[in-house]
Amino acid sequence: MGGPRFEPVRTVRAYERIVEQVEEAIESGTLCPGQRLPSERDLMGQFSVSRSTVREALRVLQARGLVRSRPGDPHGAEVQPFTPTELRKSMTMLARVDGLSLGELVQFRMVLDSSANLLAARLRTDEQLAEMDTAIAAMRAAVEVGYDEFSTADVAFHDTVAQASGNKLIQICTEVVRSIVLGLIADKIAAAPDRVALMRQSIRHHEEVLAAVRAGDGPLAARLSRRTMYDYYVGYVPTSERPALRALLE
Repeated sequence: MGGPRFEPVRTVRAYERIVEQVEEAIESGTLCPGQRLPSERDLMGQFSVSRSTVREALRVLQARGLVRSRPGDPHGAEVQPFTPTELRKSMTMLARVDGLSLGELVQFRMVLDSSANLLAARLRTDEQLAEMDTAIAAMRAAVEVGYDEFSTADVAFHDTVAQASGNKLIQICTEVVRSIVLGLIADKIAAAPDRVALMRQSIRHHEEVLAAVRAGDGPLAARLSRRTMYDYYVGYVPTSERPALRALLE
């Protein structure tokens, strides 16, 4: 017999309804960062639920990074500014369960970084150029110290470029995807026998990108970024996924 197929109805617990309503209020702007929710007692009255139900909802909201609730605080939980924590958790989980391959993550980094470089070349300030210079100087100094120090300086360079793009979503996604990629292969990079040579090569690439950004040549800065990212990561990506990365090269 034809017709629609229905799924069993899921029982929704009371605390989930509270979480949904608070999330909707934050998403709509009715609740803004820095504002406070009503007290536990007021929430109990408004939702007609027990104290334990309210506290369970607050635990979930806090775990999601949406509010901060202090034990014994007579005031209501405080709404927190947005952070990329939950986005990072979701994407990390996808990567861990093979929902996202390393090749896809690196390809996305190539897209993000090249776009950030193109925008930075056209929008950067003198102060941001100086920060990029400082980051590359720190990379040079870190070569003989160790990979962790080098990576920190490298991250500072890319963060400044992302900021210079002027796009908050590029900044957030760049930071999230980079942290996932490095988390997946950091041990392999640190253990590479030629890591000092790789670090020196990386510095040369960064200097070329910075020269293009300084000159205001967005297309060149973007092209160099994609090539640099490809050269640095392609050896860690399975052979079957490398054509997808090469497709971004000109």
